[in-house]
Amino acid sequence: MVPKEDANTSAHAIVHSLGQVRDLNPRNLKPWKRNARKHSKKQLAQIAESIEAFGFVNPILIDKDNTILAGHGRVEAAKRLGMDGVPCLFVEHLTPEQKRAYVLADNKIALNATWDEDLLSEELKALSEIDLDFEIETTGFSIAEIDAQIEAPEPEEQGDPRDDILPKRVIARAQFGDIWQLGAHRLVCGNSLDPDTIDQLMGSERASMVFTDPPYNVPIDGHVGGKGKVKHTEFAMASGEMSSGEFTAFLHTAFGNLCRHAEDGSIHFICMDWRHMGEVLGAAEGIYSELKNLIVWVKDNGGMGSFYRSRHELIFAYKLGSAPHINSFELGQHGRYRTN
Repeated sequence: MVPKEDANTSAHAIVHSLGQVRDLNPRNLKPWKRNARKHSKKQLAQIAESIEAFGFVNPILIDKDNTILAGHGRVEAAKRLGMDGVPCLFVEHLTPEQKRAYVLADNKIALNATWDEDLLSEELKALSEIDLDFEIETTGFSIAEIDAQIEAPEPEEQGDPRDDILPKRVIARAQFGDIWQLGAHRLVCGNSLDPDTIDQLMGSERASMVFTDPPYNVPIDGHVGGKGKVKHTEFAMASGEMSSGEFTAFLHTAFGNLCRHAEDGSIHFICMDWRHMGEVLGAAEGIYSELKNLIVWVKDNGGMGSFYRSRHELIFAYKLGSAPHINSFELGQHGRYRTN
């Protein structure tokens, strides 16, 4: 072990042996012949943008022969920017073997660091909310990476596995045909494809607006809940077993039943995923008079997926009949400002 006094003296000597910082023309600097680190055109562009945004704050390390030990990427970026001088720090105390090892160490050791993911998210979020005089991509993170980091899904809470264990014998309290009165609201237990179900629920009343979230003909298994212990059961129908034509017919029947008990001019909001936009459009033909708008419901977190994690749900806004649509929007009034 080196004595404390000797260690301090050695460190002091090393600092002095580094020499002074001098501006040199980057075209007069020689790359390390066996530099194993490669810089893509994209990364060189990032380095150039960083220099323009923050200045040349990290000197190039060179030996007495003007050979680069650290900073090959910065030198190439400086050439791209047409710079005539870059700050260089002379390193004079290394042996040839030490130089060879340091060229590797300078690149590799930095790669061994990790991120505090929470703090990284906070910093990127804070920067994205500030009116910067430079592009946020100069941090080295692309917009997609920043969005993914800020909007990263929170770990799924583990539910109590006992909640999903059904008794061996169970008698459902709600039976087909039951109607539950919840204050001013009514809830029916039944099949929405059966006209009698809707007849029992609505009676002679007519809905002035409809919001419906039918199944998407997508299996629950593999699409909902991830790899958590809690598993969700499949829908009774349209849970991935239907063909495109069958699913279109399924939706057409359901939409028809809804319209039989809705007011002329009412707006019907229909949720669907992007995979089945065509089926919704086909099912609505001959039932609704007009597609008023397509609304994108942006979610906080992305769902399961690999190519793109879906972070939205589509809501089709259809109008029923020929009467003027029921205006509950009142855009421009009461300070309201709604977008799709």
